[in-house]
Amino acid sequence: MQFTQIPPPDYLKSVVRYCWALDSSGSSVSGDDTADAKVFRAMADGCPGIIFQHPAEGTFHKDNQPLSEIFLYGQSTQYAELSLTGKFNAIGICFYPNALKSVFGLKAEELTDSCMDLNGMAKQQGFSLAEQLSDARPAGEQLRILANYLFIQSGKNSRVTDEPMQYALSQIIHSKGSLSLKTLQDTLQVTERSFERKFKEWVGISPKLFSRICRFQASLTQLRNNDYNKLSDIAYDNDYADQSHLIRSFKEFAGISPYQYQKQYNEVVENLSERIK
Repeated sequence: MQFTQIPPPDYLKSVVRYCWALDSSGSSVSGDDTADAKVFRAMADGCPGIIFQHPAEGTFHKDNQPLSEIFLYGQSTQYAELSLTGKFNAIGICFYPNALKSVFGLKAEELTDSCMDLNGMAKQQGFSLAEQLSDARPAGEQLRILANYLFIQSGKNSRVTDEPMQYALSQIIHSKGSLSLKTLQDTLQVTERSFERKFKEWVGISPKLFSRICRFQASLTQLRNNDYNKLSDIAYDNDYADQSHLIRSFKEFAGISPYQYQKQYNEVVENLSERIK
């Protein structure tokens, strides 16, 4: 598989972390032979996103149901397992955590642990998004079409901003989830209930859960980079009480242990891994 991570255009850098393209033309899975279907594990990463895959080449399934050819997904509170029939030739967008509100004007919690057909939304606005993407080649042209659509969407919701939420997000992310939420609430001069309600509206999950996912992601990055001597080093570096707490967190957000992640899975896109057969 050939994976390419692409920086977003300047006009989307405030809402898009990165774009990506993946081409697996060299390998495919026979149509309806689910026994040979590729199995992927999506890990909780604190970010919503978009995936487009040409339906003639491959189809993602979740809970035995096919996903739309272009879908917008929200926050995940845990891992998700996906199966794929066909080739994994896709493009994607990884947003910043509050993009569902700032780009689409959606209440983020409405898409938590879920996804929606983005083409259906686009058609209501007069865009034949899936058709344009299907006709376009290569991936760079597809991403240009998608970026243009997002630019128009973000323009419609340009007034949908919340500086306290931006500040809260940046502080939690910068601290890798270790910042005291009580201190953050005091700084923002908001009650715990008000802070949690607004956070769910903008991010889709509670600030406590988002902090835990940030901590998990920091430990996952350290594991990816082999920046440790033993697993307990990762636990202590990321403020886990001990190694067993790290493993429990890993299983909650990745669905597997750190050892299984290293030995049984191949990460093809950040936070999306294919199970090695």
